[in-house]
Amino acid sequence: MPAFPEAASSAVADSQLRHNLQKATGTIRRKRAEVVEELDDWSDLRAAGAAIKAHTLSHLDEYLERFETAVTKAGGTVHWARDAAEANRIVVDLVHATGETEAVKIKSMTTQEIELNDALANADISAWETDLAELIVQLDEDTPSHILVPAIHRNRAEIREIFRREMGVSGKPAPADLTDDPADLAEAARRHLREKFLRSRVAISGANFAVADTGSLVVVESEGNGRMCLTMPETLISVVGIEKLIPSWQDLEVFLQLLPRSSTGERMNPYTSTWTGVAAGDGPSAFHVVLLDNGRSSALADEVGSQALRCIRCSACLNVCPVYERTGGHAYGSVYPGPIGAVLTPQLRGTESDVDASLPYASTLCGACYDVCPVAIDIPELLVRLRTKTVEEPKRRGPRGLDVVMRGVGWILGDARRLARVQRLASWSGSWLGKAGRIGRLPWPASKWTNARDAPTPPTESFRSWWQRTRGGNS
Repeated sequence: MPAFPEAASSAVADSQLRHNLQKATGTIRRKRAEVVEELDDWSDLRAAGAAIKAHTLSHLDEYLERFETAVTKAGGTVHWARDAAEANRIVVDLVHATGETEAVKIKSMTTQEIELNDALANADISAWETDLAELIVQLDEDTPSHILVPAIHRNRAEIREIFRREMGVSGKPAPADLTDDPADLAEAARRHLREKFLRSRVAISGANFAVADTGSLVVVESEGNGRMCLTMPETLISVVGIEKLIPSWQDLEVFLQLLPRSSTGERMNPYTSTWTGVAAGDGPSAFHVVLLDNGRSSALADEVGSQALRCIRCSACLNVCPVYERTGGHAYGSVYPGPIGAVLTPQLRGTESDVDASLPYASTLCGACYDVCPVAIDIPELLVRLRTKTVEEPKRRGPRGLDVVMRGVGWILGDARRLARVQRLASWSGSWLGKAGRIGRLPWPASKWTNARDAPTPPTESFRSWWQRTRGGNS
């Protein structure tokens, strides 16, 4: 996977991708703004959500132990996983213990983070995604490009072709006369998934929230497929990041107002499923929770960076981000794209690789992500902090092009006479470099900056020159 600048360059050149993203994110933005406007106490809810998350994270050890005790008392089993390899091993062993060779999945972004599907496939276990958007991605052997709408980069015509081409390979095929009408596409997916729901005896899920007081897990969704996964199989395995803890049911009230409005622009989710342990004759007879760390403890140890763990995966920051809207999610090289991915991924995975070190720069720092975040994560602050960290890393020090340029800029700005000479040169060169007031693509080395950006032509007269000539307009 190339670093963000190279990956984004390919994405920006895809006009169909940009059109699909602009249409989808624009629609969600409008819906969100309308339902948020309805609430007079939105700012109070936002503050409450941030406070609950901050409090829970600061006492996470206590709440995790409380959660484990409650799950065990309710008949479930808690497993602790330090990293992706350990979590995958635990889940594979649990599925093998049932004697089954397939499982249905729902709400499983955490399992995508640890690449569980690959681990299951290596163990000869078939895993079927049942969320409609994740089904589209899986059938196309693609990767998610959005936290909430993993197939946001596909339009209806593309989805129809994926269904017609791939559904028959792994189950009930799509109708030969399938159209791109949403109702027809949903019906084809329903028929394709139904046989898997009825056959599978193992389900794997994630969770939006985990309630420490009762050991309960909560999943919110729009299609009802999650409810099928959570109730029909005999064994339910939930892989949950440790940051999903909240103390009590009373706290859940806040997030069930914040999440649907921020994510889909709805007043409440169509389906909210909760489960606690096992009950004879009702739902799965075996319930396991795999509590995943995978870098979260390291992020938690950072006094400023830990606020990224408040994230409730609503994706509001993606939908307002001008960078995401033009590049899509694949350019980020992580299951967590967009502004929150740009701060969360480097904290979970570190900044050793070029891909992860480039993510804090995948932003204009416009601040729109902070304005819409329902738990008030100061993403711009985290981006700047991570940029500083990557610059100060020993392996990244040296005569990099940007470092050389910035040293040159510092030398110019350090002397008024040098700055004045550069301003005169810029005014002179701008008249023949730019057209219609804009400077477009320039030859190397200026192409490193101008290949992806237009710049306004410098004014014909600098403010300094104008002031000297007019004395502020008084001469």
